[in-house]
Amino acid sequence: MSRYGRWAPYVPVAKRRAQAQKKMASLQKKGANIQPIEIEGRKIARTFWGEGWCDHLESFSDYSNRLPRGRTYVRNGSVCHLAIKKGQVKAKVAGSDIYEVRVKIDTLSATRWNAIKKQCSGQIGSLLELLQGKLSDHIMTVVTDRKTGLFPKPAEIKFGCDCPDYASMCKHVAAVLYGIGARLDNDPSLLFRLRDVNHEELIDSQVAVPSGTGKGKSKRLAASSLGDVFGIELDTATDSSQQKKKMASSTKRAAKANASKKKASAKKQAAKKTAKKTANKAAVKKATSPTKTKRPSTSKVARSKATQKTAAKKTTRKGTAKTSRAASTNSPSSSK
Repeated sequence: MSRYGRWAPYVPVAKRRAQAQKKMASLQKKGANIQPIEIEGRKIARTFWGEGWCDHLESFSDYSNRLPRGRTYVRNGSVCHLAIKKGQVKAKVAGSDIYEVRVKIDTLSATRWNAIKKQCSGQIGSLLELLQGKLSDHIMTVVTDRKTGLFPKPAEIKFGCDCPDYASMCKHVAAVLYGIGARLDNDPSLLFRLRDVNHEELIDSQVAVPSGTGKGKSKRLAASSLGDVFGIELDTATDSSQQKKKMASSTKRAAKANASKKKASAKKQAAKKTAKKTANKAAVKKATSPTKTKRPSTSKVARSKATQKTAAKKTTRKGTAKTSRAASTNSPSSSK
């Protein structure tokens, strides 16, 4: 019953799921990173960490009577979105409407974390063993202890939902708490992120995964490659959405740079072709045009003609003078 004293109208599961999917698709178009909880079959959690989380919550009487109401919701896909961060979980759950759920969990104290590390020192061989839950009985007891282990106690958990249900833990909150266990199945490192501790500190520095070199040396298997090699999804310092955005932006920048380079090279090639065509046209024009002979100007011709006349006159005068001198020499009077 709602806080207003009336039962909320019943919404069939199929209709509720369709409405939720439509709402989530709309949020994704706006850039939201939607991470739904999807359960296959009846079992909510199947790994050591997921089952450990659910069993831990169910072991407290504060939750034992309230949690079952959320099992149906998480199984039928009503948890449309669930994101785990340091000290908090944000989720969206589909009911008669889409409700916002917030779960705040205290981070692990340094004293408690140091005690866990001391008890696990030298007894966990690798990140793979830790995250797959392949641990000894002693280590399992240490990390799952109700009071001193990694899982939070009821006093360390605070939650709220904007639905009209007056109960302290409504079915939407219960569905989210089970959804956390399902999420830990896929990424156990989120538990350590939620409690704000570094899971690699549980591995003794002298113990490592064999490298297979045959020389007695060993090395840690890189956390980034665990998911690819062993089928485990590990959390990184940034969300997958941020990584995708960075990759997309870097790809766009690279594409723009390549496009600008291609344009520049195309312009250079076009300029070279134009210059070559111009040079070829000039050479062809020069080869095909007739050679022009220079004609002497009119003034030069006149000057040359005047010079020739003057020379002819001088020659005529010289000849006349010679003739007259010869005649005077041959005359009788000159002999007497």
